[in-house]
Amino acid sequence: MKARYQYRLYPTDQQKRLLSHLFGCVRVVWNNTLAYCQELYRQGEKKPKYTELSKRLTQIKKTEEKKWLTEVSSVPLQQSLRDLETAYSNFFASCKGERKGKKVKPPKFKKRKSKQSARFTDNGFTVNQHHVTLAKIGDLKVVWSRPLPSKPSSVTVIKDAADRYFLSFVVEIRPETLPNNKQTVGINLGIATFATLSTGEKINAPKPLKKRLKRLRKHRETFLENRKEVNDGKKPENKWLKSTQKLKTLGLISCINYPLELFVKIKR
Repeated sequence: MKARYQYRLYPTDQQKRLLSHLFGCVRVVWNNTLAYCQELYRQGEKKPKYTELSKRLTQIKKTEEKKWLTEVSSVPLQQSLRDLETAYSNFFASCKGERKGKKVKPPKFKKRKSKQSARFTDNGFTVNQHHVTLAKIGDLKVVWSRPLPSKPSSVTVIKDAADRYFLSFVVEIRPETLPNNKQTVGINLGIATFATLSTGEKINAPKPLKKRLKRLRKHRETFLENRKEVNDGKKPENKWLKSTQKLKTLGLISCINYPLELFVKIKR
């Protein structure tokens, strides 16, 4: 079973410039290829396969106007093509009714102000006890908040809207196998008590949001205090960006004008 393990990253100023250049190259490859596919669609032609798009990228990198794409590792550029291929496959499967769940929209162009990311497969990075080495970026300082359970197959370097950097690893984990004690138990779900077992044991409902109410109130106040200045075109403060990112992560940004105590009732 695959799982993601994410860690905070603290690049140097030089590495930030290299990562910014890498993000820009990945974004250009995505947008350029997407525009090419859309133009073929308007002409009534089929979308090219990944192998054809990969050959096209190789030719583009040889041109004078796009030769700067060779300054970064080719691994994340190829992964950008694969991501676009996956996005189109999910969209077509959704249109045909072959994909369950919510309808998938077609791929969109990426913006510079959105979250930036670049993915490296195992031939583009190495991991050791102290740092992670990315191709053509160098050794990056990582905060290992927990150990990796196994050797990662890929890593995605991410920069969010609050100018924070992260590394997200994909690893293979083995689910814990519990012994079969040949016993059964009945479970009754309720409102006042989350669950009551046939053994008489009661399990109270977890309320993680209520415990973090004070912290959420602080993020909400920071967001509301600076929102008018941002809407007037002023550059947002870093703490406002962090609070905005936190509220987006918690899914509360769309209902920010409601009393915070209401969120606890909704999330129960």
